[in-house]
Amino acid sequence: MNRKQHSFEYSERVSGRAYARNLYNLPMRSVILLAGITLDGYLARPDDSIDYLEMTKEGEKDLTALFAAADTILMGRKTYDVSLKLGGGSYQPPGPKTDTYVFSRSQPPGERGGVIFTRQTPAALLKRIRARRGKNILHMGGGELARAFLQADLIDELALGIVPILLGDGLPLFPAAFPQRNFTLVENRTYSKSQIYLTYRRARPKARRKGNSK
Repeated sequence: MNRKQHSFEYSERVSGRAYARNLYNLPMRSVILLAGITLDGYLARPDDSIDYLEMTKEGEKDLTALFAAADTILMGRKTYDVSLKLGGGSYQPPGPKTDTYVFSRSQPPGERGGVIFTRQTPAALLKRIRARRGKNILHMGGGELARAFLQADLIDELALGIVPILLGDGLPLFPAAFPQRNFTLVENRTYSKSQIYLTYRRARPKARRKGNSK
């Protein structure tokens, strides 16, 4: 199967026009880290509060398109707990055919409450997920899980919504202690309420051909 066959194309209505792309010819089932952050890079206040976040109409449409192009969600247990609070005690996946995996050391593995708890490493779980054909994989946080994925170089794309506020303290999206990872800006959107949406693609070095000593 060639590279073109491994790309996934989708089209949604965004801001009154067709929004179509092939995810920049990344391999099928790309891992996209999706997050809303402050100007100083925080996911939430120290108490997990995200009261400062405001969803714009543009952001809602782009978010819908991202969810339409994915069938798997990954999150850490702390992020899952926050989603339960926001959902009134229950978790609702964004789509009827969306699998949600929660990485947890404290919860026993297994499926319950609409999610699949796992103690596998990110690399081991992704290998199993990617053994099946499907859509993209959305990494929904939090910071500790993002660090684990970056340590293993498993993030293919960043989709970051940035709100114009400096918290000064909070829960960072990118905690320290992972190797340098380079990304290339692919898209820059300006939203209302002074928000912006940035899409970055992982810039990995090209593999050397056998027999090439350079």
